[in-house]
Amino acid sequence: MSGNKVLVAGASIAGPALAHWLHRCGAEVTVVERAPALRPGGQAVDARGVAKEAIRRMGLEDAVRAARTDTAGAHTVDADGTVLETYRAEDDGGDGYIADIEILRGDLSRVLHDDTRDHAEYVFGDRIAELTQDADGVDVTFASGTRRRFDLVVGADGLHSSLRALVFGPRERFLRHLGLVLAFYSVPNEFGVDRWMIDHQDRATGRSAGLRPIGDDTRAMAMLSFPAADFTVDHRDVEAQKTLLRERMAGMGWVTPQILAHLDDTPDFYLDQVAQVVMDRWSHGRVALIGDAAFSSSPMSGGGTGLALVGAHLLAGELATADWDPEAGFAAYEQRMRPFVEANQEIGRMHVHSLLPQTEPAPEPDMEAFTALIDRAINGVELPDYAFPGTVK
Repeated sequence: MSGNKVLVAGASIAGPALAHWLHRCGAEVTVVERAPALRPGGQAVDARGVAKEAIRRMGLEDAVRAARTDTAGAHTVDADGTVLETYRAEDDGGDGYIADIEILRGDLSRVLHDDTRDHAEYVFGDRIAELTQDADGVDVTFASGTRRRFDLVVGADGLHSSLRALVFGPRERFLRHLGLVLAFYSVPNEFGVDRWMIDHQDRATGRSAGLRPIGDDTRAMAMLSFPAADFTVDHRDVEAQKTLLRERMAGMGWVTPQILAHLDDTPDFYLDQVAQVVMDRWSHGRVALIGDAAFSSSPMSGGGTGLALVGAHLLAGELATADWDPEAGFAAYEQRMRPFVEANQEIGRMHVHSLLPQTEPAPEPDMEAFTALIDRAINGVELPDYAFPGTVK
């Protein structure tokens, strides 16, 4: 057993997944989360290809599948609700447009927390305020005033990572806005949503509106997006975000007005820019980043959750393989992950570009190259057989 003390910032997906593997490696893990509790609900996230293998190796496949949204597929519709195209969850072996494993972000977070809460220390309602590292460890001061020392610190605190800003520099240095803003929130299911997602796109304006099942027949998840060359609304100013959404979605057809009518009574509104995080390196000394904090591919890639799950497996495994030498372990983790990350980020950029209004006809795509890119984004990294105690074979 290593006995290394590791602090992980963030208790959404990447953080608890990393806690699972670090514990299996013998580390003493503390997870700090600035929110007072786990955040419920949220967008539907997917696990495809190698991400499903990561879940299986954690021994969590049954728990994850039990918490799925059980979405049968998706219909794209015109403004009158007429179905234009249909996609099924079983397409492409469950790794297609609608994934076989689709789960609300909050539900996956709960599964991972339930799996790790007896083996890791969780501290909610607090955050890292300051840290100082030396050759042997990291001294951390929390916003609560508590001071503790750890061997390693890992930031899994999302797109707007405060740890990244603290250690690597201002977020503007690493954040790449892709020209789209995305919002989602739950609404009463007065739209007849069953097991099928419904999506309407206004190609002329680049806007979209959709509804998807969330495993509760009485409610559905609304999804809205619109183009924006820049994005200056603070990611914590909910009222300003709602005002912006109303302005930008005004005049949108289909059932968009009914969806917008529930803006003020929804319990779980979320809006943010569609952005990626691009960094030359994901570690500095004894501090590393994982998940969206290090390499957000944006929700439009469909691969962000997979990157978090796979990254957790590789980061813990490479640290243990390197006998907890941070320089060697972090470097090996980056080397294995980077091509996988770059493929998923390319998918995200392509998807956003396809949604934005085009001033001239797009060239015919190279389908062979596109298919190869999709495969790299789904299966483009190997999960080594690290000597994790209890690994499911």
